[in-house]
Formats: sequence, structure tokens, C-alpha cells
Amino acid sequence: MTISQNALTVLKKRYLIKNEKGETTETVEGLFHRVAAAIAAPDKLHDADADEKKTEEIFFHMMEELEFLPNSPTLMNAGRPLGQLSACFVLPVADSMEDIFEAIKQAALIHKSGGGTGFSFSRLRQQGSTVNSTGGVASGPISFMKVFNMATEAVKQGGTRRGANMGILRIDHPDILDFIDCKANNNEINNFNISVGLTEKFMEAVEKDTDYELIDPHTKKAVSRLHARTVFDHIVDAAWRNGEPGIIFLDRLNRDNVVPAQGEIESTNPCGEQPLLPYESCNLGSINLLKMLKTAGEKQEFDWDKLGETVKNAVHFLDNVIDANKYPLENIDRVTKQTRKIGLGVMGWADSLLKMGIPYNSDEAIALGEKVMTFITERGREESAALAQTRGAFPLFGESTLPQERPLRNGTITTIAPTGTLSIIADCSSGVEPVFGYVYIRNIMDGTEMIEVNPILKAELVKRGLYSDELMKRIAKEGTIAHIAELPEDLRRVFVSAHDISPEYHIRMQAAFQKGTDNAVSKTVNFSKDATREDVAHVYSLAFHLDCKGVTIYRDGSRAEQVLNIGQVKKEGQPAAEAPEHGQIVPRPRPDTVMGITERVKIGCGNLYITVNYDDKGICEVFTNTGKAGGCPSQSEATARLASIALRSGLEVESIVDQLRGIRCPSTIRQPGLKCTSCPDAIAKAIERVYKEQVQLGKWPAPSPKKPEPVKRTADDTPGKMHFCPECGAKLEHEGGCVMCRQCGYSRCG
Repeated sequence: MTISQNALTVLKKRYLIKNEKGETTETVEGLFHRVAAAIAAPDKLHDADADEKKTEEIFFHMMEELEFLPNSPTLMNAGRPLGQLSACFVLPVADSMEDIFEAIKQAALIHKSGGGTGFSFSRLRQQGSTVNSTGGVASGPISFMKVFNMATEAVKQGGTRRGANMGILRIDHPDILDFIDCKANNNEINNFNISVGLTEKFMEAVEKDTDYELIDPHTKKAVSRLHARTVFDHIVDAAWRNGEPGIIFLDRLNRDNVVPAQGEIESTNPCGEQPLLPYESCNLGSINLLKMLKTAGEKQEFDWDKLGETVKNAVHFLDNVIDANKYPLENIDRVTKQTRKIGLGVMGWADSLLKMGIPYNSDEAIALGEKVMTFITERGREESAALAQTRGAFPLFGESTLPQERPLRNGTITTIAPTGTLSIIADCSSGVEPVFGYVYIRNIMDGTEMIEVNPILKAELVKRGLYSDELMKRIAKEGTIAHIAELPEDLRRVFVSAHDISPEYHIRMQAAFQKGTDNAVSKTVNFSKDATREDVAHVYSLAFHLDCKGVTIYRDGSRAEQVLNIGQVKKEGQPAAEAPEHGQIVPRPRPDTVMGITERVKIGCGNLYITVNYDDKGICEVFTNTGKAGGCPSQSEATARLASIALRSGLEVESIVDQLRGIRCPSTIRQPGLKCTSCPDAIAKAIERVYKEQVQLGKWPAPSPKKPEPVKRTADDTPGKMHFCPECGAKLEHEGGCVMCRQCGYSRCG
């Protein structure tokens, strides 16, 4: 078994079993044996004489050879007590307080088990509409999204794996304009990806330059009209600013809904590639196409026989996952097994093209992509039909839209998911994405630099006698080899990176794979920093006309936290990163004379005394004392000190309050009648009260309305800027609406 050092790092950190001391007690081989045995076991459910050991050996071989890997929860949990094997789920959100908070509870249980959740908020009545049962007014879907977001934050703070959410609102919902802007601030609703659910009717109105109707979700009647092109441009503008929202084409999801009698598909999983009915789960796995190549003369080509056999075994594997799974909710268990949907996808597509000498941005690659995915789906259906002969078709097959002459075991077969950490383990490119960067520079603790080069490029350069550390550093700095004239033209033509590829070819590749895929294709269209809003609009229109099911775009450098180029190298005597544009932030000194208030707040473990001091420039100091009953004085003091230095550094009061407000402490929230949820929450409220009082007295200026600031070009406008991984400091890549680190496996949606 050949595992890269990067893969081993990720496996040790996130997948291998550890003891109570945090020491790794499982080998990589042991992990694959554990998973293979657990997933082979359901064979006995369908045939008492099944050769379970033989199946286990087949499954183990696929994983050991890195030819196929299931989604991360299966690798983490199969054969272990938790046993939750699905990546994502969709939950319904109905228009009643009881149903809304039931969905929040169910989402918390799913997040606790390591899964992600998708929601449509389109059934919730618009903000300000009348609630007949109480005589009050509805607060609207966005306010409830914030409640879901806070619940996710609470589960995350409890020490479990970060929960990821997808929030969707129909384009004809009366609150659609507010929804489009709800993530204009990157710190708002930050545990969600959001997508607008577009309809064919809306897109036709856009192209005809006419108005369209907004529908009250409660009465189902039109309440107003908007100009379709104006709304479309608003979506484009928001996505151009920071990549949110994405778009999905709802009518296309439901066109391919195999059991329409069970209801409409309203939402997808957090990465947008798996449309699901309420309470369905996605059970995913990916074939490493790089391992499906064979040598033919002097060239590489696909070994179709090997690919077909791998597809057969992978479908068997994923069908068994459905039976081996310990679902977090009884409803999910029942509904998932009614349709038995699986999502077999691919990874290593870009690397395979490199091996074959085919440019990603070529008609040859587009045609081959469609051929490969169509082959996988057809072979997958053949295996699903074979399983149906011995195990039975999925229970709702009789009412499905599928051809009734050939029963299938699974309602859907194929999905293209972002492979994230799976592709790190398999040491290949992710999903159907192009290679993001070919060379990275890592700074080691002793100050030396380590050059990491795409192995296919490195092998080709070594073969031609062109490899050198100096050349690699230059490629790292530029982020591409496209403009390095010393390299042969054929190399520059084939080894294209994400930013060398036009948005049109990004979408054409997505559309090619979509033609052969049952569900949807997760892919990010990467734009250069200087891309225009018109470029984004063109991609959306092209996606509509090429029959894609959704689009996620990302314009390089459009999020404020992106500060470093992939090629920036630490020079001797210099910091690894340049200082921010406005220079180093230095807190102003504490004034000699201050005014202030001291407030006593009851907390779960006694009294907390909070002092907020200020001068004519603003709040400059916060400190705390705890009463005789005890509490956690060091925690409160640390919070107050950090708040003080942040306030004297010029950070906005609202941003500091937002970070502290709502943090929950078990000792406080368990006691009824308290006016805060924790010491940090109490500190936030004290700061906010002083600030608002001084603003009302006219002593400090009122905060100006927040508007998204235009992105300014800087001297360093090179492609490939990204923000750092919070765990290891490496660059993050955008994929399917999420970010992931290819060094340590960290990922985050929202």
C-alpha cells in the first residue's frame, strides 16, 4: 500500500482510531479492513450463504489500492459504535413554530453524528405577514436561518465535528431580495452555504426582460411583482462580491425526481450536488480515475474493463452502506430505504487528463468527460439491476418514473461530489475540478523551505531534464506555468491550472459530466480577480442553456480574509506574509483619566461585576470581578482583556459584541430567569449598553450603515490568492461552495 505523507497526516488526524489519551491505535491498513468488514456484513441479510469474506476482500482491495473510497463518515464510523455513515441529509422546514424548532432539534442530532444538513426555507411566510393563531407578525425565513445558525454554533462549541448547512429560498418568495444579501457580511449566518432556487419561468422572464410574480407561501397567491433582470443582476452582484449565493435550478431537480408522488425536491446537501427529498440521506463514494488508466504504446488511456469492474463493486459497496448505516433519526432510516439512492462519483479527473496529455480546456476533454460519466452510470445501473434480482428493487420502484421493465435496487446511481479529503488520501486531484496549483512552498519549523510539486508535472519535467528548484519557486510565485516562455508549448498547453481555464470551459466541463449523472455535479467556476459582473452573468446564462442543475462561482480574492498568494515564499529575515494594506494595528494607550460604569450581573455560579470604562474617543477598557460564590474568573478576565485591546485597536463595537453575544454556558442556561447566557454574553451586553447610551446622548457618532465595500486592486494582483487554513496555516481551496485544505484535511462550508 502506497500512502503519501500528506494522506498519512490527514488519516492520523481525522480518521484513525485513537485511545483516551489521543494516541493513534489503528493503522491505515486496519482502517480499510475495519470498513471493508463492516460494509460486507449486510450481504448476509440478503443471502444466508453469501461469501462475506470474499466481499470483504474485494472492498478492502479497492480501498487499499486507492481505486475507490466512500465518503468520510463511512471511513470514520464504519465498524465503530457511532456507525453513522452518511455525509448529508435534507430536513423539511414547515411553517409553524413547532415544526421549525423540531427541524432545529433534528439538525442538532445530525450534526452531533457528523453529518451535514440541507434546508429549504421557502415554506416560511414572509417577514411582516400576519400570524392568525397569535395575532402577531411573522419574522420571516432569514430570522429563522439565524436561529438554525446559532444552534449549529452551539453544537460546534460542544466539541463535535463542525456542522455544515445549505439554506435555499425560492426565487418567487417575497423575502428573496433580503435572502440574496443575507451573507453580504461574511460573518453572518456563517454555518450556511446559501443558494437561490431558480425556476424555468423566472429564467424565461430574465431573457424576455419582463416581470415575474412573488408568491405568498401561506396563501399561494401572488402578492407583488419584481423585474426579473433586476433580481438576476442582484444575484450576480452578490456572488461576484463574495461567492454567495449559489444558484440551483429547481425545476430540473424535480424533472429528475424518480418518485414525484412522494413530494417535491426542495433542497440539496450543503455542497449542492445531491438533490434529496425530506429525510433522505446521501451515501456517496468516488472512483479514482487516475487508477483506471493503462499504458497503450507510448500513451495512457482508460482501461474500460477495469473501470467497469470497479463501478460494479462500488455500487455493491454503496448499496450495503444503506443497510449497515446507523441513521440519526428513525424517519431518515425509513425514507432513505424507500428509494435507496446512492451517489457514485469520480476524483482524479484532471490528473487523468494530464497523464493522457489532454488539456482540461479542450473539446477533446469535454467529450471524454461525457463519455466516462455516461459509461459509469450505465454500468452502475447494470449492477443495480443485478442486485435487484437477488435483493429486490427499491420499495418505491413501482411508482417511480424509471422504466418498469428493468427493476433497479437504487433510485439514483451517480453523483459528482467534491472529494475534499478523499482526494488527499487518494493523492489525486479533487472531483472533476482542474488542478488549482502545481507547486506550493511550505515553510518548515527550522526556517527551511519545502517545495511540493504535482507529481505528474514533476515527472514530466524530470523526464525532459527541465526540473530545478528555482523553476519550481517561480511556478509557485506565478501560480501557473502558462506564462513561463522557457517551458515547451505542449507542456504549457496541457498543464493548465484553474485560473488558466476560461469560465466557459469550467461550465462546459460541468455540463458534460451532468449529461451522464443521475443527480447533480458539484463544481466551482473559478474566476480571476479582475472578472466582471458580466462574466458571472454569462456563466449563469450558459449553465441554464447547457442544462446544468446549479452553479457555484468564486472570484479570486473576493473575500476579505484572502491575503496570501500561493507562491509567496518566506525570505530570509522577512515574515512569511506581507503586512496588511493599512499597516500593523497598534492599540492606542489606555488614557490617564476615564469614565465608566460598573454593573452587577447574576450568572449561573454567582455574581459577575463588569466595569466598562471610556473616554471621548470611545470604550477603552473592560474588566471583571467575580463574587464570593466563585465562577471562572480567569475566563472572564481573558475575555475582558481581549475585548479591551480590540476596542482600543479601533475594531467596531458591533463586531466585538456580535462575537461574544449568545455564547452559552451550561451553569447559566440551566437556571431560569437569568438575563444572560454566559459571562462573555454578559460582557457583550454591558459593552453594548454603554455604547448605545453614549450614541443616544450624542457624544459618539452613530454607526454608519454597513455596505459591502468594493474590492480594491492592489499592487499584487496575481491569481491564486486564498486564505489560510486555521489549523495548519496552508492555503485553502474553494470547492463546491466550501473551502478545504489539501495539507491537513480541514474543511468548512458556509
